[in-house]
Amino acid sequence: MTTTAPVNEGLTFTLAEEIFVRATLEKTFASLITQLGRQNETGDGKPLPMILEPFPGGRWYRDLGGDNGHMWGFVQSIKRPVLLEIWGPLFMSTGATSNMQYRLTEVDGGSLIKFTHRVVGPFPEDHRPDLGNGWAAMHARVRRAAEADGGE
Repeated sequence: MTTTAPVNEGLTFTLAEEIFVRATLEKTFASLITQLGRQNETGDGKPLPMILEPFPGGRWYRDLGGDNGHMWGFVQSIKRPVLLEIWGPLFMSTGATSNMQYRLTEVDGGSLIKFTHRVVGPFPEDHRPDLGNGWAAMHARVRRAAEADGGE
C-alpha cells in the first residue's frame, strides 16, 4: 500500500541568485566561509557573528557564549572550492526547514556563485522579500571581500 500526501504549493519557497566575483575560486570560497562565519552581519550591517564548521556534518550556529546560542544548520555537502550546502532550520521558528546551496564555477574574469535557498514548510508570505534582501547583502559582502583580497 502506498500513501501519497497532497502537495501544498504554498509550503515551498525557492530563492535563486547568481553572483559574479572578480576573484579566483579559492578566494571566493574562502570569502564565503568567512562571511557566513565570524564576519556575518544582518542585512542592515549589524554584526551577527556565526560559527561555521566547514566539514561534512559541521554545524552553522550563532554562539552567544556560555553554551548559549541558536542552531541554524548543518553542512550537508562541501567540496572545496566548488560546493557548500547547508541544511537546517536556519533562522526560522515557523517549523520550516531549509536547504541552502552555493555552487561555484570558474568563469572568464573570475568566479560565478550560483546560490539557491529552498524553504519547505510554513513560511509567512510577508517574510519572503526580507529573505531576498538579506541574502543579497550577504553576497555583496562575499564579493567585496574576495575582490579586496587581490582577486586573482
